[in-house]
Amino acid sequence: MILYRLICSEGHEFESWFRDSEAYDAQAAAGAVSCPFCHSTQVAKAIMAPHVARRSSRDREREASLPALLDERHAALRAMIQELRQNVVAATEDVGDRFPDEARRMQDGEAENRPIRGRASFEEAKALLEEGIEILPLPGPPDDSH
Repeated sequence: MILYRLICSEGHEFESWFRDSEAYDAQAAAGAVSCPFCHSTQVAKAIMAPHVARRSSRDREREASLPALLDERHAALRAMIQELRQNVVAATEDVGDRFPDEARRMQDGEAENRPIRGRASFEEAKALLEEGIEILPLPGPPDDSH
């Protein structure tokens, strides 16, 4: 299995697992790899640093003893998170890095009140909450590397 960091034509970055590099190439060529945010199939590999994990025989024994049920629960949780993200994307307007400013404009009545999504730093999100602006931070896509 290989984990690729990917980027779509809209600039969304995400990760996905593939059996091997040939599997990625075949799926990408067939348009079967899509962005979980905007569903674009124009996806390319993003720059990534290799990660070599060193595991002791004790770690391998412990991992081998984990029940398969954890994998099923993990897969179900990933599917629910992906579905939530898809629903949020479908029901909101992406304002990108303008999110804090647009949320304030809506709060002040300077912009149409509508469901929006975008990016904000931790400090920006904290400031919005302190100003009484209701936001719902959502985690990024699940990370399979752990």
